[in-house]
Amino acid sequence: MKSPIETRHILDTLETQHPDADTELHYRSAFELLAATILSAQSTDQRVNLVTPSLFVRYPDAHALAEATPGDLEPIIHSTGFFRAKSKALIGMARTLVEDHGGEVPADMAALTKLPGVGRKTANVVLGHALGVPGLPVDRHVLRVANRIGIADSEDPEVVERQLCAAMPAVRWTRASDVLILHGRRICKPKPLCDQCAVRDDCDYFLALEQERDAPATRKGRAAGKKKKARPARAPRPARGGKGRGGAARRR
Repeated sequence: MKSPIETRHILDTLETQHPDADTELHYRSAFELLAATILSAQSTDQRVNLVTPSLFVRYPDAHALAEATPGDLEPIIHSTGFFRAKSKALIGMARTLVEDHGGEVPADMAALTKLPGVGRKTANVVLGHALGVPGLPVDRHVLRVANRIGIADSEDPEVVERQLCAAMPAVRWTRASDVLILHGRRICKPKPLCDQCAVRDDCDYFLALEQERDAPATRKGRAAGKKKKARPARAPRPARGGKGRGGAARRR
């Protein structure tokens, strides 16, 4: 795994490549971002952004959403997928906010992750973008990009979160996540566009690909060197004398 200095340098370069990196979810409050992030599971931010305007007109805060029923909510959020589970999570989240936090979204990881439908990734999104508390959300894009480049070494989101947070000051955590997510969506896709990557020369994945490409040529060269040398041509044997037509001249 790369050192903290190398990690920060790589993230500096990626920030230059993606200067517009930020969450792509639309929101006006911590409550709206929390609800939108819950809806974004197994969906796209673009799809969620189509759904949330009508959702927040009808349910503008936790108090209103706490009074909703699944029958009210499911038709609105249906297109985001897993609408039954998400409806249950949204209503449970809102009721817990009302009962335990007066309807306000708490600026605390432990309190947030006690809300229905909220894990560390969702909590970090809300903390970092809406509440001004440093957080580094690790989604599938961050996992893929960080491990490929070599700035993290684990498939466990919490381990990767700790590794990345340890490599930089807290003030950079949220921005680093946004940059890695955007890089994963635009460039370092499951089938990566390495020719467009600003950090490919520092990327473990790209260097391994290059070594793989060079390997066949190296093996071919070695195989050619191992070929047996051609034997030198033998000198022609002198013709033997005889009574035949090609033999020595007959005695007279």
